[in-house]
Amino acid sequence: MIEVVNLSDTGRKRPHNEDSAITVPSLGLAIVADGMGGYKAGEVASAIAVKAIFDIVKQGLDDLSATAASAKAAGVTTHSLLLYNAVQFANGHIFRTARDVPQCQGMGTTVVAALFLNNTLTVAHVGDSRLYRFRDKELKQLTSDHSLVQELIDRGFFTPEEAAANTPKNLVTRALGIDEVVEPDVKEYQTETNDVYLICSDGLNDMVNDEEIRLTLSKYYANLPEAGRELIQMANANGGKDNISVVLIRPRTDAQTGGSWVSRLKSSFRRTG
Repeated sequence: MIEVVNLSDTGRKRPHNEDSAITVPSLGLAIVADGMGGYKAGEVASAIAVKAIFDIVKQGLDDLSATAASAKAAGVTTHSLLLYNAVQFANGHIFRTARDVPQCQGMGTTVVAALFLNNTLTVAHVGDSRLYRFRDKELKQLTSDHSLVQELIDRGFFTPEEAAANTPKNLVTRALGIDEVVEPDVKEYQTETNDVYLICSDGLNDMVNDEEIRLTLSKYYANLPEAGRELIQMANANGGKDNISVVLIRPRTDAQTGGSWVSRLKSSFRRTG
């Protein structure tokens, strides 16, 4: 079981909201998707993504034995394989819709899907929407953006500050629906009782820097709805150039300090620290 706050705002510049989010506390599931492409097609892509991933995860949790057998054969955890398959299913659905429906051509979406079960967080993501962990007053980004900015940083061409100043922020290098197959990054982390997790579209982190997010979560740690409202207000006050989605999650667990998931499936599952 998780405590969840799910908020979204159109922002100050966009005519409509292309973000979609689903939170299901009883399943420990939270999904945020940021759509793109064509008139309202982004809304279609993000809505397909969150609904398709929810459907596959719910079905998989209802029949864990079938997923567990496949996961054992692949050498990965059951929940990691479940999210991996769910994202692949969503990608195929969006890709076929974009191919077959003229007004949806070129659409795509980012996605972050987080599953909190048994004191473990399993997260799958594609694109530049983010998941952060707030623990002991420290904020850490757990996902790595699939973006041109991040790729230039990773290759050593720019520092983060230089890349942010010289490279368009909204150029993603990976998204659902663009290609027939996509490779999500899938990771697992142990959760702790006092953790707070933030999933957001880039409408938040492009307008509010990590230190401002950290200070806001510190101030409103005991009141997650107020924290979410404050983050959205700050993004709008700083320009509100994009849709802003904020999902805050407090897992209800007794987990102690944990390690990391070390299994791999192809190149998609990465060792975490």
